[in-house]
Amino acid sequence: MSSLDSTLAVAVIGAGMAGRTHANAWRQAGTVYDLTLPPVRLAAIADQYLPFAEDAAAHYGYERAVGDWREIAEDPSIDVVSIVVGNALHREIAEAMAEAGKHVLCEKPLAGTLEDAAAMADIEARLREQVFATGFTFRRNPAVAMLARPVGQGDLGTVAHLEGRYWCDYGADAEVPISWRYEGPMGTGALADVGSHLIDTAELIGGPIDSVSGAVLVRTIEQRPRPAGAALGGRNVKGDMSQLVDVENDDVATFTAHFASGAAGTFSCSRVAFGIPNAMTIDVLGTRGSAAWDLARGGEILLADGSSPAGLGGLRQVLANPEFPYFAGGSSMAFAGVGLNQIEQFTYQAHAFLQQVAGIDDGALPPCASFADGYREMRILDAVARSAAADGQAVAIA
Repeated sequence: MSSLDSTLAVAVIGAGMAGRTHANAWRQAGTVYDLTLPPVRLAAIADQYLPFAEDAAAHYGYERAVGDWREIAEDPSIDVVSIVVGNALHREIAEAMAEAGKHVLCEKPLAGTLEDAAAMADIEARLREQVFATGFTFRRNPAVAMLARPVGQGDLGTVAHLEGRYWCDYGADAEVPISWRYEGPMGTGALADVGSHLIDTAELIGGPIDSVSGAVLVRTIEQRPRPAGAALGGRNVKGDMSQLVDVENDDVATFTAHFASGAAGTFSCSRVAFGIPNAMTIDVLGTRGSAAWDLARGGEILLADGSSPAGLGGLRQVLANPEFPYFAGGSSMAFAGVGLNQIEQFTYQAHAFLQQVAGIDDGALPPCASFADGYREMRILDAVARSAAADGQAVAIA
């Protein structure tokens, strides 16, 4: 592990939307919680389309931009790497970075295939002196973490039902060009992209999922155009409609889940939800209470329990405040009503990862999700895909 006196040099591979968010998170990590982190050097951003890397490096204050991620692996001065590129590339890049002795934070889902995810989990098990993590940032949302607390403490009684959805519209326009998001077998589309967040968050709140069933995977747009130029991950750009390519995976996924606790879960995710740019919700229904969270109102939870006066029951708004996990030290205005946004989750994740690299355990943040956690989530995705292929048959999580 690194000394608190030594600088940690970080690099980001991928300069699209999520890559830029990682770049910002490493820059902001030292501004939250106690000033215990080693100094951070913003070393490099890599992208195969060099102008993207150059633009991101200029915006976020990184020393240089490169067009080949291998230059990051070959640079012995770089300690920490974010992998934020297409899922199919995760394993190759992670293996190279791991063998070069670097600590690796990889975006979710962990890999493009279950085989690759297993190999990445094996890297983590083998190289125990290095830190490996999967980017499940909703674990870092103070409101989500607070919602999980009464569930875990039994304050809502026996949880009977957990419902979640994650709907986006980034693929609703048939003129959005083909990209890595639309390639790969059924189960690697909307299910893996946004459903991976949904599944990890559901297990954070409701505990482990034992099995899934009733899965349906739907592809509503069969073909997409080739990109007219460089595309930011298949979002918000138009393609060349004279050249169409087959879409290979799912636009919509729905399934039910059985939790080890006995609770039922119902889930849906979409990348073609017209007019809904980024909507995630969680509802938890117990025998003595219920709770809900909505990303559109990310700085609050709704809670109903037996504490309300007679005749005044029902869901009540509870604003995020310093009693919520991560909030007190993670906001420069740490009082109720300030609100939260999704970007902050990345900063909290970056801080926690750097703590792990530096060997700091001050209790401020729990460890990041591991590669093993990412592999488990991939096994659940695989089970959903197998259920859909078997007309909804129940599939146990291996």
